[in-house]
Amino acid sequence: MQDYIFNSRRQAARRRRRMFLRLLLLILLLAVGAVALTTLTGRFTLSDGGESPEQRRDEVPLPPVEKTRPLGMKDAAPRPPHHTVTESHSIDPVPGQASQAPEPGRMAEVPLLPGDTTATPQPPLAEDETSEPPLEWKTHEIRSGESLAVIFKQMDLSPALLHAIVNSNDTASHLALVKPGQTLRFGLDEEGELQELVLQRDRIHSLHIQRGNSGFEAQEIELEVEHRITHTQGSILSSLFVDGQKAGLSDAQIMELANIFGWDIDFALELREGDQFRVIYEEKWLDGEKIGNGPILAAEFVNQGKAYRAVRYTDSKGETAYYDPEGNAKRRAFIRTPVKFGRISSRFTRKRWHPVLKKWRSHKGVDYAAPTGTPVKATGNGKVTFIGRKGGYGKVIFLRHGGRYTTVYGHLSRFARGLKRGSKVKQGQIIGYVGSTGLATGPHLHYEFRINGVHRNPLTVKLPKSIRLPKKEMARFRQAIQPMVAQLDELRARSMVASAATP
Repeated sequence: MQDYIFNSRRQAARRRRRMFLRLLLLILLLAVGAVALTTLTGRFTLSDGGESPEQRRDEVPLPPVEKTRPLGMKDAAPRPPHHTVTESHSIDPVPGQASQAPEPGRMAEVPLLPGDTTATPQPPLAEDETSEPPLEWKTHEIRSGESLAVIFKQMDLSPALLHAIVNSNDTASHLALVKPGQTLRFGLDEEGELQELVLQRDRIHSLHIQRGNSGFEAQEIELEVEHRITHTQGSILSSLFVDGQKAGLSDAQIMELANIFGWDIDFALELREGDQFRVIYEEKWLDGEKIGNGPILAAEFVNQGKAYRAVRYTDSKGETAYYDPEGNAKRRAFIRTPVKFGRISSRFTRKRWHPVLKKWRSHKGVDYAAPTGTPVKATGNGKVTFIGRKGGYGKVIFLRHGGRYTTVYGHLSRFARGLKRGSKVKQGQIIGYVGSTGLATGPHLHYEFRINGVHRNPLTVKLPKSIRLPKKEMARFRQAIQPMVAQLDELRARSMVASAATP
């Protein structure tokens, strides 16, 4: 009986050990199967690299491959697809780096964002985000009496900055030569620091200053201008000034025309109704817009039936002047009149009733009536021998021209700035302004012309001859002026045809 009980216990113990071993084996088989199933499912899920992360997020995992398993092993439950992707190997995304397609047969490396199991592509950085922000531009038009120091103070810029710019280099020092009517443009950054400065002198010329790594850099800029040749003509009906404007000439061109022929014609005395003028000149164009006039290239003036011509010519030495077609310079030692378009109120005479002294006396000069402040020009190159007040002359200037000639300019209201005794002046230079100082009843200029101390009539005195081009220059001169002379001939022919056709 005892043996039977003992054997029964031994068999029960053996059965328990066999059950324990079977259970342990089953657990091991389940674990191995689970790992194999996870790996196989992951390969099928991520094998197609062309699918987007959104497609993989909703992808249903492939069913597990049917395998032969030992007797008594249960089917392993499939794991969720997100768990499959999570267990795949991944790398941290690099900002700004483009993702690459996985090689065939290799698991794709998908960057993951926090809180998500899929990768979202990042847009590239825009180019504007890497460039410097635009400057804020402020414009200031320079007014009379303003200085750079005052302008910089108005712009909240320090005097030290102005000093640094002007003294940075020779080109930048030109900034100090500002004039009223010009424009300054300031380019400021976000912190209000000056980065660029532009001085716009006119439509063509400007000075650009820019802050660089080693200080300020400056550059003079001149825009390319188109030069066109044109012409005009007209007749004198009232005055050169009025009729010149009607013909389309600017005030500066009318003055230039008077200066060119000022040695031949006294425009205050000798101009007559019916006189004619023809002018060939340059026009300046920029971007299809006329911005101004260039010099007169050729001109003809018919005064009391006599024709005078002038052509602009630059000789082989680079000097430019006006000549007649025979090569004689239009510029002579003296011009006839020191004021433009003035009216002669009193002529040169041996006996004249003086309106102030109330008696007869000689008048050894010519009086030109003109408004107070009208500019008075030197009639020739010379030196100031006297400047100041002198008896009945009032405020007067005496000029000596060489050893023989002297000119006198009396009754002035004021003198040109900087002029003093011993100063040298050039022909056409402004030396004073019309007034009524001294023995004068109204504003006018008293002008005298003396040769070796003897008074001569300024209106009739024979003036020194003009300079003629040297013979070696004449062939070059004739070739250069031929087109302009031909065009003047054509304009004259058209004018004659038009006059003949007029009833």
